[in-house]
Amino acid sequence: MGKASRIACIFTPGVLTIAALISIIFVGLGCTKASSSTLNDLYFLRVDLQNISNSNTKTASEVENILNEHGITSVSASQVSDLIKKLQDDSTLKDFYDIGLLGYCEGDITDNKYTVTSCSKPKAEFYFNPLTIWGLNSTTIKDELPDDYDKIINIYKNVSKWMYIAYLIAFIVTIVEIVVGFFAICSRWGSCVTTIVAFVGFLFTAAASITATVIFSVFRGSLGKTLDAYGISLSLGKNAYIATWFAVAFSLGALVFWTFSVCCCSGRSPYNHKNKDRGLIAEKAPYTYEPIGGQQPYGNQPYGYHTSYPPPPPGESYPMAPAHHQGEAYEPFRHS
Repeated sequence: MGKASRIACIFTPGVLTIAALISIIFVGLGCTKASSSTLNDLYFLRVDLQNISNSNTKTASEVENILNEHGITSVSASQVSDLIKKLQDDSTLKDFYDIGLLGYCEGDITDNKYTVTSCSKPKAEFYFNPLTIWGLNSTTIKDELPDDYDKIINIYKNVSKWMYIAYLIAFIVTIVEIVVGFFAICSRWGSCVTTIVAFVGFLFTAAASITATVIFSVFRGSLGKTLDAYGISLSLGKNAYIATWFAVAFSLGALVFWTFSVCCCSGRSPYNHKNKDRGLIAEKAPYTYEPIGGQQPYGNQPYGYHTSYPPPPPGESYPMAPAHHQGEAYEPFRHS
């Protein structure tokens, strides 16, 4: 009964831990397989270039108005127009790019339908560098970009490295939490160790999720204003953030229930021990009968036999009790 209640007590945090691990795996698999529509929807940021290839590109006056509106003074409208023209002439550019944790996917847009055509190979510490991926790493292209571009890209690169490490640690620690959780069935000490591991897992899962949410939100907010002048729009994904914050919620729930299992649900049954194991001696209740010989080390003895007497000499014996007293005898009433 004790073990059964112990298993039931750790069942909930065990399930929550597995759910957190699955959520982290989904985040990591986002934008890694072109043939999977489910994984393709797990992106943090989408870069939309369809307006660049469109013939109705913004005029120079419209571009200048956008630059003035966002306070961009490091580039002119003519430089923006030159870059747009170069982007239009590059036939290898796709209509959109989706950015995930380990890679990106690219595809075409037809009748407002986004179709992924290919994805990059998963890479540790991945970050999306537009000029490198689009093959526009020439000096003239860089000169036509705002001064803040390199600064923002470098920040994004460093933060992406930390984000990858945080997700990796969260993934490994969550696996360890599942393994160590089996020992929690045996004792509260197992629950205590599992709770410590669960705390570390929750800490890194939350840190990774916060980093992903903040960096791509800032990336869209700051760089998105600049790229808007070039006809490039940025938008945040939805499913990737749902998956990562579900991982946080599951990890937090597991931590709470693992902590609860340390204080409650002992694996010891209340019926599997005796009073002598506790060092207790049952007190005789008054006005009760008690057999005299039943608990003697030599078994049932005749009336009058007492274990404190020395054994009789060889060939002799103690006198037997009268016939009507043979068998089990009882001590008189106890009044105190």
